[in-house]
Amino acid sequence: MSKKRNSPIPSDLFPTHTPLHSENWQERVAQVGYRFNRQYQNQEWELPAEVQAMPIYQEWVTGILSGKVVSPFWEIAQPQKNQHCLDIGCGVSLLIYPWRDWQAYFYGQEISTVARDTLISRGPQLNSKLFKGVELGPAHQLNYLADQFDLAIATGFSCYFPLKYWSAVLLEVKRVLKPGGHFVFDILNPEQPLAEDWAVLETYLGTEVFLEPVVEWEKMIKTTGAKVVKQRSGELFDLYKVSF
Repeated sequence: MSKKRNSPIPSDLFPTHTPLHSENWQERVAQVGYRFNRQYQNQEWELPAEVQAMPIYQEWVTGILSGKVVSPFWEIAQPQKNQHCLDIGCGVSLLIYPWRDWQAYFYGQEISTVARDTLISRGPQLNSKLFKGVELGPAHQLNYLADQFDLAIATGFSCYFPLKYWSAVLLEVKRVLKPGGHFVFDILNPEQPLAEDWAVLETYLGTEVFLEPVVEWEKMIKTTGAKVVKQRSGELFDLYKVSF
């Protein structure tokens, strides 16, 4: 992970980077799942004073940051009525986003047991027709049939995994999409002013962030046979809509 940043944060705030290979993806998945379990349970984090002194920490505490990290996937690929849509790393999105207005069938896959259990408990109460369940599992091993979905979505977690992992994710998404289907996902743009400070904060919340250049992301997208249909930039994350 790059240690160049736009604000004077001591370099030792970045823990030593350990290359991630396919054989220890399970360990990384478990780490990310644990981090989000803590978030959904509203557990407290004890962070170093240097991190708490960062402006981005104050934005996080006050909730301002949450609006900057959300990727509004529906702005470039709104689910359509009666479409079968897979939300990978869904969290509790069914309870937050207007799926009832879209009238699209929601399927989820998640690594946080807390988020999965919350959706299984509340999803049917919200809309038993549209809610089709949530599977527990990682993004590179989707528990669904081939050619099952019109649209797949994956936002909010790509930066916690290397490009090699995401190459496997794209190929797995390609498997479950119907011909002509689309995949929408976001990537952390390291050129954004907030990116590296946000990476520091996330590292101390328990999940190391990979600051991969956008050009390398786009190379990887091409190698999987995907074609970028639409792209949208945000304050931290860039959204991509691709087809295969």
